[in-house]
Amino acid sequence: MPEETMPKGTMPAGKQVRVTQVASVAGRKPGQRETLVGLGLNRLGRCRVLEATPAVRGMLRKVSHLLRVEELP
Repeated sequence: MPEETMPKGTMPAGKQVRVTQVASVAGRKPGQRETLVGLGLNRLGRCRVLEATPAVRGMLRKVSHLLRVEELP
């Protein structure tokens, strides 16, 4: 599916995103802490490059207030 006709908020398969943790998990719900660990993030400032699969996008949405997400070309 061409990028310009994809529904808003979706990414084409094979895309990668750079995710950086910008806020602490102190005082957050346990599910949010576990989601960050599942993404490979557990410290402030830690960065990971992840494949933009539907599962990863759902995890990013759950803790989006704690992250900075950048699409990679």
